[in-house]
Amino acid sequence: MNGVEHTRLTERTDDETDGITGIDGVGDTRRALGAFLRARRGRVTPENVGLPGGRRRRVHGLRREELAQLAGISVDYYVRLEQGRATQPSAEVLDALARALGLDTAERTHLATLAAARRGLAPRARVSPLLQRILDSMAGMPAFATNHRLDVVAWNGLGAELVGGLSTPGRRDPNNARYLFLDPASRVVHPEWRERAAEAVGQLRVAAGNYPDDAGLTALITELSAHSAEFREIWASGEIVMCAAGRKQLRHPVAGLLTLDFETLHVPAAPGETGLVVHVFSAEDGTPEATALARLASEVAHADSP
Repeated sequence: MNGVEHTRLTERTDDETDGITGIDGVGDTRRALGAFLRARRGRVTPENVGLPGGRRRRVHGLRREELAQLAGISVDYYVRLEQGRATQPSAEVLDALARALGLDTAERTHLATLAAARRGLAPRARVSPLLQRILDSMAGMPAFATNHRLDVVAWNGLGAELVGGLSTPGRRDPNNARYLFLDPASRVVHPEWRERAAEAVGQLRVAAGNYPDDAGLTALITELSAHSAEFREIWASGEIVMCAAGRKQLRHPVAGLLTLDFETLHVPAAPGETGLVVHVFSAEDGTPEATALARLASEVAHADSP
């Protein structure tokens, strides 16, 4: 993805599945941990760690016994980790596995989250009056806020209009993932649909690790898997892109095709709540995009006035 700061995590199953089925252990952190380890093991080539390779290998990447040897743990214990029969590995074991697999900082954090197996009620998301006032004050910049399930929970007028009509009841689904995968109109609004879809899957995967007891999140992932072959494909490939800043393309029926700068701002969570992510778009002064945004903002303001 051009011009986007991101972290990639790739999960891909190999020939050693142990008969595990389902969506990478969604709602079950033990199975999710095993899926992540199998996928990362599948990406490490033997040659990269000083082991003999060859075309006759049945397994993509490292074998279990090879990874266990590199990490300095028993093969039996590693197999139990992948199968979800060993829980809450020590920090030393996680560190050894991370080194053997060559995980970066973000991937180590994801591994630790899955291994912690945190339980508890799903957090709620609250939009404070101050946050809404902040969004409304940015009338010339499209902006909206999402929770960990990718529900759009707050927006300003320009942001609602630019991403498909959030403020009009029934015009589009307020959940970004459901909108992307189940509404064909999203492919018109988002010309870079594949990138946006990968981002959505990546965020849901991270959320599933953070909130394994969130029944609403599990239901959403199950629904998308049941009704979208593309969601199943992206989820199975495990391509995760967590975007923080960059440029995105959006198409509006009046403003046309716009290439906009964007930032994601994180709103800290209060106790018992989940933090929100605010997505803000803008255009450089003097550009055609800036002119188009200003014209659209004026139309939105006029439509919202009594």
